[in-house]
Amino acid sequence: MGIENAHKLIVNCLPLNESERQAFAKAARDVPQKFVGDESRRGDMVWSASVPEELRAEATAVIGNFPAGDAGQYKRLEWLQTFSAGMDAYVRPGVLPHGVMITNATGAYGRSVAEHMFAMMWAVMKNFGRYGFNQREHRWQDEGSALSPEGGIALVIGTGDIGSHFGRLAQSVGMHTFGVRRHPEVRAEGIEKMYGFERLDALLPLADVVVMAVPRSPQTHHLLDAARLGKLKSTAVVINAGRGDAIDADALAVALREGRIHGAGLDVTEPEPLPAEHPLWGEPRCLITPHVAGGNHLEETSEQIIRIALHNVSRYAKQQELLNLVSR
Repeated sequence: MGIENAHKLIVNCLPLNESERQAFAKAARDVPQKFVGDESRRGDMVWSASVPEELRAEATAVIGNFPAGDAGQYKRLEWLQTFSAGMDAYVRPGVLPHGVMITNATGAYGRSVAEHMFAMMWAVMKNFGRYGFNQREHRWQDEGSALSPEGGIALVIGTGDIGSHFGRLAQSVGMHTFGVRRHPEVRAEGIEKMYGFERLDALLPLADVVVMAVPRSPQTHHLLDAARLGKLKSTAVVINAGRGDAIDADALAVALREGRIHGAGLDVTEPEPLPAEHPLWGEPRCLITPHVAGGNHLEETSEQIIRIALHNVSRYAKQQELLNLVSR
């Protein structure tokens, strides 16, 4: 962190109350800080970050997801703390200079996203999507066998904060939980058995529910493609709330249309928003929500985002290593 504290400026876009602002001011020590967030927007699903133009060229740190297209205006930026766990827009080549530190809110969204995926799993297992289609058509029709999670296997691909939370929920209803991650020697709460990605093809035929919670990377692009969807049971359920491109949406549409899997729940798609003409919109076996699983609906989520940022402001002022630092 090359700029001396007296010449730093933190622009804080969090929707803070007065006591929280005081806590951030104390944590910043002798580093100047401008609060530009609006407390009245605390309950918004997604927090916006509006940095006044006159502050952009002076800011050495910003707390908030300013538009990536404005990045060139932040000439002195050393550190960006996002409200989100995802930061794909900022790590793309050419958006921010290589020396800019990016930290995210990983750890804030586990409960919210996992509960959303868990609800989707139940809804798909019980055919609620198909009954929803029938209700709109005023059609009284039995949609056949439903599924139960008890005794089944949840294959959790990506066992960080979200995957671990989902694992605990799945265990609470009698499921066995297998996890897949890059470093299988690292255990995760809620996951009974852990495997590396090289075991994925062997694990897919065993899964009753496949839960996707992986970050975007070249290795996870279309991780679940037509060939791997073909390895699943006809009663399998696929849930994705990580990154949309982890699943080949066209291949998923075919698998659902042909009845080769029981159903799917998607909070993320490729692309976003999903084009109106895409066949998944009309697929009664597919439940779609518009990337809202991690919205700040839970006060716990909001508090965690603020807590992570507060810790990092203190560390920034002390010129210590930041939490949740993203490798670029």
